[in-house]
Amino acid sequence: MRYRQVGRGADAVRVSAIGLGEMPLSLHGRPDEDQAVRTIHASLDAGVNFIDTADAYCQGPHDFNHGERLVAKALATYQGDASEILVATKGGHLRYDDGGWYVDGRPEYIKQACEASLKALGVEVIGLYQHHRPDPKVPYTDTIGAVKELLDAGKIRLAGISNANVEQIKLADEILGGRLASVQNQFAPNFRSSEGELDFTREQGIAFLPWSPLGGIGNADEIEHKYPVFAEVARERGVTPQQLTLAWMLAKGDNVVPIPGSSRPETAVASAQAADIELSAEDVARLDAS
Repeated sequence: MRYRQVGRGADAVRVSAIGLGEMPLSLHGRPDEDQAVRTIHASLDAGVNFIDTADAYCQGPHDFNHGERLVAKALATYQGDASEILVATKGGHLRYDDGGWYVDGRPEYIKQACEASLKALGVEVIGLYQHHRPDPKVPYTDTIGAVKELLDAGKIRLAGISNANVEQIKLADEILGGRLASVQNQFAPNFRSSEGELDFTREQGIAFLPWSPLGGIGNADEIEHKYPVFAEVARERGVTPQQLTLAWMLAKGDNVVPIPGSSRPETAVASAQAADIELSAEDVARLDAS
């Protein structure tokens, strides 16, 4: 397992090059709790020490914070060493009763959400707390200002943002006093519009965490059919197209830490193994052009 870092300078935390996205274990269609916990444990056994979740990873308001409670239970029952595991969560995104999503970027809500996440995770300090998605009704400066207050108060160890453009990344880093640790944006073979943010964060030494790196829940198998070059290079390397996709992302920058989701132990292990795949510059160029 290769390792990378989240955070800059003395605040940096060493994490596995592949993280685990907890989202499929909490949304509609999620596995039962036993399988979910076994999936997290399998990922940890495979060398993963970075888990990403969110308060809104749930089926609706009735089980808000489900993902965080699940992660807390998995860590509490893990038989291995959990001392170096970084758990990231997010706030500012909520669920309707029908399962839809909406945002709330008010500073008072961000602080309230952080307190609820601390309780759900059963910790005194959150390892990485990320603002989930910009709220067009609230000035971004106000929202990130609340995140800064949480950071200054010691409620969170590291601060990040999600679903942000380059200007928002610059602004957030300025507000946080150069302490922006991560940017979590969607990036996958079928969604490459965050390439500019990936490039910018690489230049600034900010971790870039691609969410849904395999195309989203239920879409991982489509890579082989929709992106034949990925399948071709995967065959040449003797790996799966999904593993090849994660290796491609890792090759795009030392700051990139993909967080593929898994709902079964075997897929969690397969994703973790992608961290050890080395691609040539020619391979990356072929995949970039496909």
